[in-house]
Amino acid sequence: MDVAHALKLALSTGRVKIGLTESLASAGAGEAKLLVVSATCPEEKLRKDSKWGTVPVYHYEGSASELGAACGKPFPISTLAIIDAGSSAILGIENQ
Repeated sequence: MDVAHALKLALSTGRVKIGLTESLASAGAGEAKLLVVSATCPEEKLRKDSKWGTVPVYHYEGSASELGAACGKPFPISTLAIIDAGSSAILGIENQ
């Protein structure tokens, strides 16, 4: 699966929260279906764990700047939460 394509599709057709604070709030509220975490995320626990509570965590291999670029954004993204994947198959990456 092309992760960058899946992320862009989720951002354009689904509901996604960008940023550490927004992502953790979504996970805490039970809204998030998947957290995508960059290798440079400031939250160490997220960088190491495969789940945040009951929410699966996908560890993006690149930095926050690379994750931002993969999402088509001109700014770094350390963490994002997938609330609704829309037309994307992004939820399938959690087991990779």
